[in-house]
Amino acid sequence: MLHDPSHVPQIPMEEEIVLTSGEKDVLRRLGSKIANIAALPLHSEKALMWQKMNDLKQERPMVWVNEIPWHEMNVNEELTLQTEHPWAKELETNLRRTIYQWEHLPCDMIVNNYLDCPIVYHTTDFGIVEDVDTVHTDSENEIYSRHFKIQIKEPEDIEKIKLPKLTYKEKATQHSFDTMNDIFSDIIPVKKVGQTHIWFTPWDFLIRWWGIEEAMMDLCLRPAMVHAAYEKMVDAWMHELDQFETLNLLSLDCNNTRIGSGGYGYTSELPGANFDPEHIRPINMWGCSNAQIFSSVSPEMHWEFALEHDLRWLKRFGLTYYGCCEPLDTKAAILKRIPNLRKVSASGWVNVENAVNQLGDKFVLSRKPSPAIFVSWDADEAKKQLSDFKKASTGCNVEFIMKDISTLQYHPQRLWEWAEIAMKVVNE
Repeated sequence: MLHDPSHVPQIPMEEEIVLTSGEKDVLRRLGSKIANIAALPLHSEKALMWQKMNDLKQERPMVWVNEIPWHEMNVNEELTLQTEHPWAKELETNLRRTIYQWEHLPCDMIVNNYLDCPIVYHTTDFGIVEDVDTVHTDSENEIYSRHFKIQIKEPEDIEKIKLPKLTYKEKATQHSFDTMNDIFSDIIPVKKVGQTHIWFTPWDFLIRWWGIEEAMMDLCLRPAMVHAAYEKMVDAWMHELDQFETLNLLSLDCNNTRIGSGGYGYTSELPGANFDPEHIRPINMWGCSNAQIFSSVSPEMHWEFALEHDLRWLKRFGLTYYGCCEPLDTKAAILKRIPNLRKVSASGWVNVENAVNQLGDKFVLSRKPSPAIFVSWDADEAKKQLSDFKKASTGCNVEFIMKDISTLQYHPQRLWEWAEIAMKVVNE
């Protein structure tokens, strides 16, 4: 579950879910496929391998694919929806995508032996809704160009940032849970799942309101204003987290939940000591942060205007993940000041030798091969990129995460082939 505080969240409906017998049949068939996949012993074996990697005792590099351009992936109508009710269509989409990924690009994917029923809640935005002009090159693609209109220009504009209000929608949650049990009770268990991993990245949103060039200039010209605005953003996230904890709406993420911009969160170190399964706390979970816009900012300024503030958030969690697209190979010194850091992003922009020497034997390196390989597909080059990093990082704990895939040029088989290549490389 990722968080976008710059949009007005839609208030969930709390009405009963009425499906046709045909819609239920469609969902039951898909649920049966999931149950058969989940019954394979391979999942428990892979879970242990992910755990060992996150415990810094890796057997081999792990591989996973996410952020897939699903609008380009439909082959033989495998992703074509057959239900009409909005609730059923959302569930059907998730089930079909899980089955599709398992059949075509599983890598080290793990499928649960139960179905999630997400708790339903409503949280208000952070006071500023992004004002944006968009340009689409592909109307079906969720990735498109955006021009953000500046809304924070002066110190007084910081007051526009508000603390969010969280409301648990118990009736909506129960309607979903009851409907899923009605459909799947004799096929696969259904479990209520609360808010798992939270995507904490204040700079990603602050620049949408401030402007990239303007914010970077103000690091030097108006540092006090930048500190005040960023601290207000951290306050907003902390306030929301407090409400999740108070309302008992958190769920564990030391499982096949995506952590940060990387892979799964399996680890023997979470949920940790003094764990109460009836009341999950942040200390039982993974935290994360990043400052992607700071790619060319010095380590000193990265610490001052991002990480030092982020520690308020990160210290609340049992283990943490840091980074996304920003190259971090020159910033090991500040990263090591995060007391519970376990995983670090190694994007396609890092100097591999620096990353391995500075970080590789102390943390999990979350390697992100460039998805640009899919535009002009070259299988040999894809293998070389993976093999070169694997060789350079010998002795380290590594996960290969293929993500940020904007397009496959409508050739989904390219991603299928990459998945096969990656698994051959890590198993050599």
